[in-house]
Amino acid sequence: MTSRERVLTTLDHREPDCVPLDLGATPVTGMHVSSVYRLRQALGLDAPGTPVKVIEPVQMLGEIGLDLADALGVDTVGLWGPNTNFGFPLDNWKPWTFFDGTPLLVPGGFNTEPAADGSLYMYPQGDRSVAPSARMPRNGFYFDALPRQSPLDEHALRPEDNVEEYRPVDDQTLAYFAAEAQRLYQTTDKAVVGIFGGMSFGDVARIPGVGLKYPRGIRDVEEWYISLVTRPNLVEKIFELQCRVALDNLERIHAVVGDRIQVLYVTGADFGTQSGPLMSVETYRRLFQPVHRAINDWVHRHTNWRTFIHSCGAVAELIPEFIAAGFDILNPVQTSAANMEPRMLKERFGDVITFWGGGVDTQKTLPFGTPEDVHAEVWERLRVFSPGGGYVFNPVHNVQAGVPVHNLLAMYATVQEWRRKQTC
Repeated sequence: MTSRERVLTTLDHREPDCVPLDLGATPVTGMHVSSVYRLRQALGLDAPGTPVKVIEPVQMLGEIGLDLADALGVDTVGLWGPNTNFGFPLDNWKPWTFFDGTPLLVPGGFNTEPAADGSLYMYPQGDRSVAPSARMPRNGFYFDALPRQSPLDEHALRPEDNVEEYRPVDDQTLAYFAAEAQRLYQTTDKAVVGIFGGMSFGDVARIPGVGLKYPRGIRDVEEWYISLVTRPNLVEKIFELQCRVALDNLERIHAVVGDRIQVLYVTGADFGTQSGPLMSVETYRRLFQPVHRAINDWVHRHTNWRTFIHSCGAVAELIPEFIAAGFDILNPVQTSAANMEPRMLKERFGDVITFWGGGVDTQKTLPFGTPEDVHAEVWERLRVFSPGGGYVFNPVHNVQAGVPVHNLLAMYATVQEWRRKQTC
């Protein structure tokens, strides 16, 4: 099978020639740039000191080039938008060195400023004349959103303020999506995942508005979660406005990319903690499920795309609700969380939703285990999840910084070993 055929087969819950592999097709299935650098060096893809591009600066995700994807046997590729979450474009690349010495290339708008304590401030749209929107601690690995919540006037809260960043897609971006979809579809045989944005309702990575110079509305994460209970009518109106823009944009984007993408990344909002759901089933049903269903219904009615939901944590109680909302794919399958035992998940839900992830624990095994530990866990996860299709291999969420390169090599070597015993 081609990579595209392999992914589509498993999404149909039929067993492909071998298990599909994803790395870097989405903002939640990638790899920290320092780990990308070490992996490329270990595989001999670059000369020492060759920089790696940062394609998602909040999480500091590295570019997964086609040479790396081909070396590992990756079956997917992402169609990302032209701009970052900080509001500056992915262009005008310039050199930058990470705290740990990793040589990088960052976008031209990546304009950091050091603080007295050695941490780094990041600015919305790269504009240092306004207050910073995020901070990376000294010797840290990621940017954390800074609170920029204005004092709330309960009687002046407007749903429009929380959707100012969700706007109609412009002609320049449409042309970009059209050209990239054509390029990826024709020059690779990989399954193309579209990341078009605007559909991740209530995602706390978006709530602070790190790309906005003067964010309005409810922008504090704690206050946002409180609002799910204390201001549900306001949240409903926010989601309705956001959904209206998202559906209009989907129609316009589909008109130019057609079925040159196979998977739509819909949402990265988290609904679980390590020990249980972040909210009740009733809250999900009232606030989130209607807009999720509206997106999924439109996609399934007008396209051949499959829809992808990301939610960390212990979400077993919510999986039936995700299925009822029309999602085809669940990621990252956090098997270390409560009630997320792999065999139970496969037996209960494996015939109706595709598990995309769960291949190895990124909190303990991958960063702190031995290569033998990694091999054993990856092998067991493949043994449980892959039979009958409905599975795409990826670790639990992004590969983090500081993972020993021999563990990364062991993970991908185990996938290839499993594939060799199939017919790939």
